[in-house]
Amino acid sequence: MAKKDYKLETEEQEILDSFNRGEWVSKGENLDKYKEAAKQTYAKTHRINFRVSEKDFRGIQIKAREEGIPYQTLVSSVVHKYLVGQLKDV
Repeated sequence: MAKKDYKLETEEQEILDSFNRGEWVSKGENLDKYKEAAKQTYAKTHRINFRVSEKDFRGIQIKAREEGIPYQTLVSSVVHKYLVGQLKDV
């Protein structure tokens, strides 16, 4: 995945510089709770089988390779993003 260049506001740049100097320390509050929530969010407990055209399948494989992830993970991510409203139907 290519690195994106962002233009930061002065305050944002100060925060980033402070973080990069190691001035930010995690207190670990509720860390276990958040780890478990993340684990449950991405737990794969069900299998879905469906057919796609050869062209779409190759396209999925190419996109997944560009992202550096397995194609099944890409498909799962697209479905999840659509269901939570991060991916809109056109």
